[in-house]
Amino acid sequence: MLAHPPAWPAAVPLTTPRLSLEPLRVEHAREAVSVFDDVRLHTWTGGTPSSLAQLEAQYGRQSAGRSPDATQGWLNWMLRRTSDGQLIGTVQATLHRPAATDAPEAQLAWVVGADYQNAGYGREGALAMASWLRAQGVSGLSAYIHPGHDASMGIARALGMRASDVVEDGEVRWACPPGHDGVPEAPSPSPQWRA
Repeated sequence: MLAHPPAWPAAVPLTTPRLSLEPLRVEHAREAVSVFDDVRLHTWTGGTPSSLAQLEAQYGRQSAGRSPDATQGWLNWMLRRTSDGQLIGTVQATLHRPAATDAPEAQLAWVVGADYQNAGYGREGALAMASWLRAQGVSGLSAYIHPGHDASMGIARALGMRASDVVEDGEVRWACPPGHDGVPEAPSPSPQWRA
């Protein structure tokens, strides 16, 4: 293992045709608490909605950009609809290096508030994140998804992921096949992602 592992990339603002992806800040908690205060969001992941204090503490930890021991990089973006400025969800990537000298790999996750689902926002935000991660040299993308969560499986497919035989805590590991860059050749619609 290297004495000083390379630094993790830091989240930067990203835009898509309908969304602004804002790097996570503690201040987002006040706005986000009402978006995520919905038991329906925990159908597939378990748990319960967080209080404002819990969300502020969580965002404080996550916005550090890395785990306390620096073995993981933490990239989190809040999804904001550009048409009206409404905060609608989040996308995140947990980076790790299989070996100290390897290119980082990312485990992805996404959450869209229940009132904003079924409009393609999760897919759009996840595609923007994946494209940016690839530009940063991230070599592999994966996600753990409950086998009954059709919407999340659809996002994983849009990213070029396929289900594997690996199951952890009742969730199936989805990953891009070897050699696949995780960004579809022709997304539909064909947005132009910008950093």
